[in-house]
Amino acid sequence: MKRVYLDNAATTPLDKEVIAEMTNVMENYFGNPSAIHALGREVRTLVEKARKTVSGLLNASPSEVFFTSGGTEADNTAIRCGIFAYGIKHAITSKIEHHAVEHTLNTMLKNGEIDKLSFVNIDEKGNIDYNHLEELLQNNERSFVSLMHANNELGTLTDMVKVGDICEKYNAIYHADTVQTMGHYRHNVRELKAHFIVCAAHKLHGPKGVGFLYVNSNIKIPPMIYGGAQERNMRGGTENVYGIVGLAKALEIAYAEMDEHQTYIQGLKDYLKTQLIAEIPGIAFNGETDADKSLYTVLNVSFPEMDMADMLLFNLDINGICASGGSACSSGSNIGSHVLNGIKADPNRPSVRFSFSKYTTKEDLDYVIEKVKMVVKQNALA
Repeated sequence: MKRVYLDNAATTPLDKEVIAEMTNVMENYFGNPSAIHALGREVRTLVEKARKTVSGLLNASPSEVFFTSGGTEADNTAIRCGIFAYGIKHAITSKIEHHAVEHTLNTMLKNGEIDKLSFVNIDEKGNIDYNHLEELLQNNERSFVSLMHANNELGTLTDMVKVGDICEKYNAIYHADTVQTMGHYRHNVRELKAHFIVCAAHKLHGPKGVGFLYVNSNIKIPPMIYGGAQERNMRGGTENVYGIVGLAKALEIAYAEMDEHQTYIQGLKDYLKTQLIAEIPGIAFNGETDADKSLYTVLNVSFPEMDMADMLLFNLDINGICASGGSACSSGSNIGSHVLNGIKADPNRPSVRFSFSKYTTKEDLDYVIEKVKMVVKQNALA
């Protein structure tokens, strides 16, 4: 059976060049990078070369890049340590953030680590209300703002430059969750005014279990993980060397091929959207879908009401289509997607997130359209 992978927002397949780079490290470099002998020093060189590659692509200083176990750790470090370091008691976020942000801030509120957690208004497509953000910042206390660059379920983009300008105006600390957009857009940290941005390598054809946190040099935070003196005393624990090397290689490839891949993948997204509109009556979309307002790798499809709606993903899976999805909450027993609930999506319409990569083909999408039509027809309401 043909299998089509359209869940690239969850994770991406490794690039073969990344595999080759990591394999070389695994086979030939085993020293501990903290060791002072020759084998340790040569491995330390690999880590620092990777840091220099990443920082160069971001227009950052190598001293501003800290390797982590992934995006969740990077988000947690930025939020918890940033708030602690500056004694901040007021945090601002939205109700459609990733759980790495939402759960962290809610836990800090519950534990008394912050006194107030405000939620910026969003519209039915997941767009931030920038005027409301400014209103929330108009107080006498320094605030911590955490807003994602692109929503992982909807694809809706937030203007990082605009948020950065607003935060600068009110001396707020700005953390941007860039997990979904790192490697898909260029992030010039000298222009963005974000104090923290993050990466998870497996979202851009790199390995799982590794990421990084960018910390603007004007911000000083303590470690979240204590132990050894790794990462310039910012993260205890022996470095995941081949993961770090793989991350740097994946980001290097992503930047080199970005314009070509953006054009190609945007074309795939537009094609699927057009074909679904033509073939399935009543189809709709969650979040923004226009190229200038939406992450080009994500299309969230809202299907018409149907029988066995909760089986839609399963039916796609048994037809060889790997995607993800959810629904808005329609009852107390069904938690549903907090993102779809946040934009007040229709709880009676099942949703599927299709997410694309450079390895997706038009033939893949033709197969998906054929199978989706079949599944929708089989489960149409009488």
